[in-house]
Amino acid sequence: MTARSTAIELLWGRPVPPTRGPRPTLRLEAITAAGIELADAGGLAAVTMQRVAESLGVTKMALYRYVPGKDELVALMTDHALGVPPQLPSGGWRAGLDAWARHMFARFSAHPWTLEATVGSRPIGPNELDWMERATAALTGTGLTGPQILDVAATLTGHVRMVAQQGAAVPESAVERHMAATIGALLAERAERYPALTAALASPEGQDRALDFGLSCILTGVEALIGSSPDS
Repeated sequence: MTARSTAIELLWGRPVPPTRGPRPTLRLEAITAAGIELADAGGLAAVTMQRVAESLGVTKMALYRYVPGKDELVALMTDHALGVPPQLPSGGWRAGLDAWARHMFARFSAHPWTLEATVGSRPIGPNELDWMERATAALTGTGLTGPQILDVAATLTGHVRMVAQQGAAVPESAVERHMAATIGALLAERAERYPALTAALASPEGQDRALDFGLSCILTGVEALIGSSPDS
């Protein structure tokens, strides 16, 4: 059995219990929680089977009886950390997707290592698939095609990930101020070369609105697309 297929079995509740050795004394939930605690404190690099085993008071070999390796453990951790998606508010697809994106941002921000763990081809767990189902259901009946609905979800996820990634390096409330200060220092003696950028940074409008602004632009664009659909 490959690591991917084993992870799928573990994620979807069909683990094969240990058949040899002492009677099982650990639960997957406890192992997953121990891995998440380590990742929250030090990122995925801090998660090793040895450290997880130590935190649970067992040997590494004993831990392997439940989870074959780190790849499978990270798959479990990721699905648990993303959690169950929120029930979307009434008021139409736009309010629903806005709430969906903000809750996703909160999950990524609470567990920044999930940004790294959710890249590329990998096993998908039930919670993560539930997130996709919620977004798809919100747009069902709007007149958009299946591929368009999936692209909307991907675009929203990409925006949320980008802002969360910045927030993982700099506190969320200071991301744009930090960037403005960095660029402003470079422009201090170069305003003639970059007049448009200098003027934009000098605007009195509030900053730190990247998440809000991006969501508004994306959802307004989707609204226009729905309005132009022959089935709307």
